[in-house]
Amino acid sequence: MKHDFMSHDLHLPELTLRGMLLGALITLIFTASNVYLGLKVGLTFSSSIPAAIISMAILRFFKDSNVLENNMVQTQASAAGTLSAIIFILPGLLMLGYWQGFPFWQTFLICACGGSLGVLFTIPLRRAMVVNSDLPYPEGRAAAEILKVGSHNGGEVAKSGSGMADIVSGGAVAGIISLCANGFKVLGDSMSFWLPVGSKGITQIPLGFSTALLGAGYLIGIASGIAILVGVLIAWAGFVPYLTNVFAPDGGATAKFAMGIWKSKVRFIGAGAIGIAAIWTLITLIKPIIEGMKISVKSMNSSSSERELHRMDTDMSTKSVLIVFAIILIGLVITFWDFVSAVPISAGLMWTLVVVGVIVALLIGFFVAAACGYMAGLIGTSASPISGIGILATIISSLVVYFIASENNLFATEAGVQFATAMAIFMTSVVIAIASISNDNLQDLKTGQLVGATPWRQQIALLLGSVAGAIAIAPVLNLLYQAYGFTGALPRAEMDPNAALSAPQATLMTTIAQGIFNASMDWNYILIGVGVGVVAIIVNLILKSTTASLTLPPLAVGMGIYLPPTLEVPLIIGSFLSYFVGRYLIARAKMRAGELAEYDVEQSNRRGVLFASGLIVGESLIGVIIAVIIVLSVTTGGGESPLELVGPEFESTAGWLGLLAFIFSAFYLVRRVVTHKFDKAEALAMKAEQEQAK
Repeated sequence: MKHDFMSHDLHLPELTLRGMLLGALITLIFTASNVYLGLKVGLTFSSSIPAAIISMAILRFFKDSNVLENNMVQTQASAAGTLSAIIFILPGLLMLGYWQGFPFWQTFLICACGGSLGVLFTIPLRRAMVVNSDLPYPEGRAAAEILKVGSHNGGEVAKSGSGMADIVSGGAVAGIISLCANGFKVLGDSMSFWLPVGSKGITQIPLGFSTALLGAGYLIGIASGIAILVGVLIAWAGFVPYLTNVFAPDGGATAKFAMGIWKSKVRFIGAGAIGIAAIWTLITLIKPIIEGMKISVKSMNSSSSERELHRMDTDMSTKSVLIVFAIILIGLVITFWDFVSAVPISAGLMWTLVVVGVIVALLIGFFVAAACGYMAGLIGTSASPISGIGILATIISSLVVYFIASENNLFATEAGVQFATAMAIFMTSVVIAIASISNDNLQDLKTGQLVGATPWRQQIALLLGSVAGAIAIAPVLNLLYQAYGFTGALPRAEMDPNAALSAPQATLMTTIAQGIFNASMDWNYILIGVGVGVVAIIVNLILKSTTASLTLPPLAVGMGIYLPPTLEVPLIIGSFLSYFVGRYLIARAKMRAGELAEYDVEQSNRRGVLFASGLIVGESLIGVIIAVIIVLSVTTGGGESPLELVGPEFESTAGWLGLLAFIFSAFYLVRRVVTHKFDKAEALAMKAEQEQAK
């Protein structure tokens, strides 16, 4: 196995007390920010990269700090950007009227236990999906590059400063654009051009201007970019025009109507495609997962003196895993019992629901851990559609509870129906917590692999991050609920419903659960999505058998249908830029020829990766800063947009200015890569590194 960065014999402190304390503090801050943004707009940011930057800035004051310690801090803190995805489902309990607030211990246990399960479930997946996989892991790679070039132990390339210059340049471009767009509001973050189709239909040509997603697209590769584009075309050149023609009123469809069709019908097609593609992905991974588990178990069961594997190949010991697993099971049993004991049902039914809830969480949890880990490796944590997995988990949990409830006459009263629906949502919340952490954990393990970290120490850091993040979620949720309320759930009658936080995913999943228990769920669109996913799987198999270079990842097709199109366009553009720039560099190297020509391509490609990483860094950091400012403004009685400089009348102009800024950032990215001056000394160093690795 090739280790890209650290020497095999190098032993540096990794999991330190100061690092754990710093990681816990960053986790608490980022969790609060993510919960607010997720409830407001339905999106959360990955905190791995901002955490790495903050960690390096603080730990530089300690002479003995190193890249591995910084990596552990970002690993722990990254739980904040993902565990907060629990908000995609948990507010549904208030929307049902079942909860009147977020009880601390139930919320804490459901998040901590679910997040910790996400860590444990990804341990046997590490070898199959990180070590022996060619998945790009864009944010994992970006975080690794940042840690390497930012460390004073980062090797000759890092010492030259060129790598940090590329990251800083990308970060400055993205940070300024993000501040102007999301803070000052003088730049738009998206535009849509709506076109009539047929007699009454309508569709859009979407444009999104996220520089972070442009950078992520540059890292994910052309195959994923094409697959996402196919999904976008299926949704917006196929289903949306057709369905708006069918269902539009006599006056014809409007943009608002078309978006409603996409949210209420087409997204379910995407969810169905994601579901079947995720199942297929798990099937294809069964063999490498089993092989990886055998190696891991062998390593776990051997004493430290008997281990044949290098420290970078070792996971948590079997004893440690079993102890943590037992604690998690106890925690789940306690929280499920506490939840079901609040209603007047028989003890037998209570224990049935507790046992079934835990079993469903474990079974579905391992499935979503594999699926989400794969999706994060494919397109990144921030763009991975956790809510799509959440929809499928909501359906499965609801069907399981529906069967139990119907067998025990719970549907005889309205209170019984409400409890059954709430139980399904509560079960799903565990699965979402598992999915969110597994979505992030493999990304972190990829970063660790690239910088030379020890996997079992990273796994401990993720467990600590899960617990720290879980502590913050209930208080922040209660604070925001009391300040704003959620759509369909206001704490006080005099509150303005238009000012409530939309909590879009929680609203959608609650609607699905209610639809199942009220027998009003339309399964047709999910089944259509399954069919689309099957076709995508078949096409991908044909392409793999006939061509060596072209594939069509089915999960990415489903995500193209499911995700908002303005988020996907920058990913697609970035992937195409990466492809064409790569082709240009290869052609230029062939013209130059010579012994070191291939390293000219590697140097330029590395510069592109670093600059793209900088784009992710800049927008992520500004996103954190703006989120903190917003939360402080709200808690002190200020408005939701404390930095806004313009009014609604500037929206159209801001859109065009946002487009120009996005074009500039894309052009600047290409220019920095293709005009890179060949460095012969660096090429010789790279050649020596590769020969040593072999």
